Amino acid sequence: MKQRSARKNDPFSGKGQRLWQKAKTLIPGGNQLLSKRAELFLPDLWPAYYSKAKGAYVWDLDGRKYLDMSIMGVGANALGYCDPDVDKAVADAVKRSAMSTLNAPEEVELADLLIKIHPWADMARFVRTGGEAMAVAARIARAKTGRDTIAFCGYHGWADWYLAANLKDKDGLNDHLLPGLEPVGVPKSLAGTIRPFHYNKLEELERIVSETSGELAAIIMEPVHSTEPKDDFLKKVRAIADKTGAVLVFDEITIGWKHAHGGAHLRYGVVPDMAVFAKAMSNGYPMAAIIGKRDVMQAAQGSFISSTYWTDRIGPAAALATIKKMKRVDLVKRLSNISVRVRKIWNDAAKKHGLTIETAEVPVILTFTFSGDDAQESRTLFTQEMLRRGILASSTFYASYAHTDAHLARYAKAVDEVFGIIAKARKEGGVKKLLLGPVAHSKFARLN
Repeated sequence: MKQRSARKNDPFSGKGQRLWQKAKTLIPGGNQLLSKRAELFLPDLWPAYYSKAKGAYVWDLDGRKYLDMSIMGVGANALGYCDPDVDKAVADAVKRSAMSTLNAPEEVELADLLIKIHPWADMARFVRTGGEAMAVAARIARAKTGRDTIAFCGYHGWADWYLAANLKDKDGLNDHLLPGLEPVGVPKSLAGTIRPFHYNKLEELERIVSETSGELAAIIMEPVHSTEPKDDFLKKVRAIADKTGAVLVFDEITIGWKHAHGGAHLRYGVVPDMAVFAKAMSNGYPMAAIIGKRDVMQAAQGSFISSTYWTDRIGPAAALATIKKMKRVDLVKRLSNISVRVRKIWNDAAKKHGLTIETAEVPVILTFTFSGDDAQESRTLFTQEMLRRGILASSTFYASYAHTDAHLARYAKAVDEVFGIIAKARKEGGVKKLLLGPVAHSKFARLN
């Protein structure tokens, strides 16, 4: 890391940057979540840690205040940071004890609410994180069918069942959000049990069905991510699941509650056998749910799926308060409006400065990419210069209820300035010359 003189208004040097360097000597990978690694944003220069957050603002360890126009808790804080209604429900749960020998009644209330929102479902199980929720869903599907092979599309977490895709083909996961994932530590006996297909490529799923000779346990996919379904894709996937007896699982961890109140599948009118939720359903407090049809969910009874902290009171209390408020404020409409406006900010600024970018088709998981051989350098410079202007920003944006017109106006002004800097740099010797540190990582990489 380049040595910089620490100044009060210098966002590139401070306690957060120093603590991240120490963290990488104590914690493998530096932290617990790839998506929050400083190397993915601005290596050596990203503030890395927060002291507090409120609404759409985050304060670093040096007390600097930033407007978060980036990932908003990796999509978990759809109502904004420190939402008063959710926090009040959690504080009340804590006062009455987050844990005891008896069960928390809130989990029954939450199960009832989720099933009312999703009339196709009959039962629910709860865990606390998205990755483990997907592992539970895969286990239930295999228990229900007595089969091993899973066809999947998209990113579904860190567990063995998913990473096993790269045992058969080392690049099997590269087109599913996170390239560079190695199946180190995954039992080699799982090779061939997890088969990838691309979104909107029905022929790939049909080929998997043919090659597995009716031994498909599950089809696991996001109902939508950044691209809209084409040519009745979801309905045709549903038909394949029905024909083969495979359990259809919709991963709603990222898109759930943002594209439709409940899950995106409700918007498209295609119901799965199971659906999985996490992230936004509890606005930053650990909570995840697996809901499904009774005959599928009951298969969980024959498999040991159990954990102490899956019974805490905080998660269900937060989820109940969050889901009710999302409905009350019509969060889906609000997020859609903000996201469409941000996408226009990007496109207008790019057109003004002669830059070519591509933006996501589905606005609520909003991304842009620069064209050209220096795309990654340009993205890094974008983050660097936005940080200089007091804004946390990357090529991904998650809208929240806390984002206001004033925030968007400030962001639009900064994007215009920074896109102008990038365009000028491309004409005058290259973007990389303006970077104060290394280029941001574009895939999983070992850090220490």
